[in-house]
Amino acid sequence: MIGRRGIIGGLLGGLVAGCGKVAQSGPGASLLSAVEDWNLAVHRALTKRTALAPEFSIADISPDFRGNGTTNPGTLAYAAHVATNFSDWRLAVDGLVERPLALSLADVRALQQRTQITRHDCVEGWSAIGQWTGVPLRDLLSTAGLRPEAKFVVFHCADLLSGAPYYESIDLIDALHPQTIVAHMLNGAPLPVKNGAPLRMRIERQLGYKHAKYVERIEAVASLAGIAGGKGGYWEDRGYQWYAGI
Repeated sequence: MIGRRGIIGGLLGGLVAGCGKVAQSGPGASLLSAVEDWNLAVHRALTKRTALAPEFSIADISPDFRGNGTTNPGTLAYAAHVATNFSDWRLAVDGLVERPLALSLADVRALQQRTQITRHDCVEGWSAIGQWTGVPLRDLLSTAGLRPEAKFVVFHCADLLSGAPYYESIDLIDALHPQTIVAHMLNGAPLPVKNGAPLRMRIERQLGYKHAKYVERIEAVASLAGIAGGKGGYWEDRGYQWYAGI
């Protein structure tokens, strides 16, 4: 029997995969917006968004966790970080917080960690299971002290697509979810470049394109309207749905 996760994920994956053409028209954009509202409503009706995503055993881990999308930012700045094993990398946690943070990779590794074995579902139709270790995002936001007006969290990344900075965002329900982590390890080893080194997001209740890679800044904001195209993510600005729950 196909579970609720599979049904909704399959429907959403098919819709998102074709959104590039659909979003080129005004009616298409309206359709995508309506579908997104429907998807969020279905999730709220069928399951709590705070429920845990399925976790698996070590025996279930995929032999290879493929890279997808950007597999190397390719900038001089990123190449310099790779050459020094990311010793100078800093993760900023700022925006609508009381105590902005600037954390080295060593700082991140020294914090309380969570390890989880979960399935990554890509809109292109493939899935893989991997073991991820990282810091729960809610712990970072608690340390920084979210201000009451904060409603969303934006992930700013080191990679560029067609010259535009890559970014993603989630609301506080997903940001405070226990399985939402800033990961620095995959399958017991430091995160490979192709998978987003040194830091990437794992947002286990959403499709793969929401799991931002090469994260260098986490910004708490009240609204997404003033950021880049205003839709909440690089691909969302180009027609993808902002809420990609599975």
